[in-house]
Amino acid sequence: LTGIELFVADLKALEAYVGYFYYLSKLWARPLPEVYDPQEVADYFSCRPHVVALRLIEVVGSFASAAIRIRTSGIRTVYMSNVDNDVDRNISQYKFGMVLKQTMLNLGPTFIKVGQSLATRPDIIGSEISKALSGLHDQIPPFPRSVAMRIIEEELGPLEACFSSISEEPVAAASFGQVYRGTTLDGFDVAVKVQRPNLRHIVVRDIYLLRLGLKLLQKVTKRKSDLRLYADELGKGLVGELDYTLEAANALEFMEAHSAFTFIQVPKALPHLTRKRVLTMEWMDGDNPNDLISISNEELIDHGSKYPPSQIRDARRRLLDLVNSGVEAALVQLLETGLLHADPHPGNLRYTSSGQIGFLDFGLLCRMEKKHQFAMLASILHIVYGDWASLVHALSDMDVVRPGTSIQRVTMDLEDALGEVEFKDGIPDVKFSRVLGKIWSVALKHHMRMPPYYTLVLRSLASLE
Repeated sequence: LTGIELFVADLKALEAYVGYFYYLSKLWARPLPEVYDPQEVADYFSCRPHVVALRLIEVVGSFASAAIRIRTSGIRTVYMSNVDNDVDRNISQYKFGMVLKQTMLNLGPTFIKVGQSLATRPDIIGSEISKALSGLHDQIPPFPRSVAMRIIEEELGPLEACFSSISEEPVAAASFGQVYRGTTLDGFDVAVKVQRPNLRHIVVRDIYLLRLGLKLLQKVTKRKSDLRLYADELGKGLVGELDYTLEAANALEFMEAHSAFTFIQVPKALPHLTRKRVLTMEWMDGDNPNDLISISNEELIDHGSKYPPSQIRDARRRLLDLVNSGVEAALVQLLETGLLHADPHPGNLRYTSSGQIGFLDFGLLCRMEKKHQFAMLASILHIVYGDWASLVHALSDMDVVRPGTSIQRVTMDLEDALGEVEFKDGIPDVKFSRVLGKIWSVALKHHMRMPPYYTLVLRSLASLE
């Protein structure tokens, strides 16, 4: 080659390098996607391996520390406890749950959200662990008020132009935000929910880590189905909850769908005081179910009780009324409107002075098609009466059982897992959450599908139960 040819070749190589680095600079400059998209998220974090590595070290370190504490706590319990095995096991499980709860709190919003979901599933993790994790619903530390007020002003403008007053301390702190009680310029009492700072980056990063973990698990277990789809569904749900304008729209949709049912109350969202990171809704007064349970568990004959007998009796009456209204509300959502509140834990429910059941937090709704509603009704009846063959057909109608699956083998496995239903005074004795856990194990064995609506329905019903 001549010197000129070498020079031209060098120029072409330089052009290729410049083009490559320009391409990388465009990737580095690309912001985090507003809507969850697995490929865009992968492109974003592949340019930032240090962010992923640091978070991975933090997560692994937290769970390793938790494992050491669980191990030492378990040994201490074994040696120090003089109680029988059942009690000893319950104590160990509760301590395990408390360590797990603290680990979730330390790892931030995404893990807190996962812990809250686990807390509503005692059929999967056990009642004692569930009891420990239930503290994640109401024991989340708030972030500073100055940060919250700055976010409100960034979204809505000057505070004095929006609210005549706003509480100094938050009345509730959740995994994704915290709530202040305020008064509008028109004099209405409102709840102002403010999103935690930098939340989208935190949530999407953790979902990306989960995708990497599920991909590794898929390779190790040699499963044919793509396990990353579970992370993608979780990502879509959690990122969707970060846009409070969507939550306001969900609240309006839920209110309109259930307006004919007077025992259901939904607070009205105020669109002019709502943005992506700030949600303003009517204030709803009412009793938290946990408070009613706490008072109701006091013994009437215990003179050392801090509650008078009349208050305990009244709490028990209101609690029973709440349960009756809750059952009716669940059936209305499941079988009539097809629109379910997907996260009905005690912090999102209220019993009002007028005897209504109030729903809060509409970040996640489940929308069901008519054919799925009818199939779900049929499946509940089949569960109650132990008709497992018909239950498998209902699961097929719900798009859970894949085409080509052996119906007979699934039926036999369900019969082995669930056995005969016992009857008490002619009434089938069925605990719905336990049955769901058994169905889940059979579903995993036969590689059944879990449509997004079905997962939300199971979560909602188990939580309500």
